[in-house]
Amino acid sequence: MRIDSALLERIVAHARRDFPNECCGMVGVRDARAVAVHEATNLAASPLRFEVEGREIIHAQDAFEDEGAELGAIYHSHTRSEPYPSQTDINFAAGWPGVEWLIVGLPRDGEPMVRSYRIDDGVVTEVEVEVEVHSE
Repeated sequence: MRIDSALLERIVAHARRDFPNECCGMVGVRDARAVAVHEATNLAASPLRFEVEGREIIHAQDAFEDEGAELGAIYHSHTRSEPYPSQTDINFAAGWPGVEWLIVGLPRDGEPMVRSYRIDDGVVTEVEVEVEVHSE
């Protein structure tokens, strides 16, 4: 996925703001490029997992489609572990084939780490996050 640095910074800021709980949200994609972010509410309000209301996902998908995009990624943060899909993430991904899983790791020391994965039939494959920097 290609993502503008401003959109990625927005996702990282969401992770920091919701810490110590996990944050979650969706990324709208057009032509393999992130074009929109929907910051969701983590109903679980937990540092160990996230839960999103189905209506919120549908609302985000509709908004993305109105902009000519589609749901391309679901993002969330890991507040106590590396940004690698947990078994819970892998299980949840079964319902979202073809969607990338963008994970923000928030280490106690150092900068946030962002990684993205495809999870198909329980198989986790890391995919490149290509950050685009635009000067206006």
